[in-house]
Amino acid sequence: MAVKIRLAREGRTHLPFYRIVVADSRYTRDGRYLENLGTYDPKKGIANANLNEELTLKWLTAGAQYSDTIKGILTAKGLIAKANEEKAKTAVKKAKVVSTKSVKEAK
Repeated sequence: MAVKIRLAREGRTHLPFYRIVVADSRYTRDGRYLENLGTYDPKKGIANANLNEELTLKWLTAGAQYSDTIKGILTAKGLIAKANEEKAKTAVKKAKVVSTKSVKEAK
């Protein structure tokens, strides 16, 4: 299952409003989603997008892909850099665990 972070459209004609959601890539744009991460109003701009940072980081570190618009929002909020740091920390921890296990097995 390919998980994506993307926009789901709300609002009236000529007055768009979006929910930022995590959804299976096979679901329709405005259809079912796994989790709601926040909102985005294009009239207010990217800087005013509301996001739950904890949930967003959880999904990014789990491997969720993001759309181009979401990439701009996440970059403006600094969440892509945080997610990359967390991935690096996790990789270092896993490497330490593997190396200590191999040392114990060698004894």
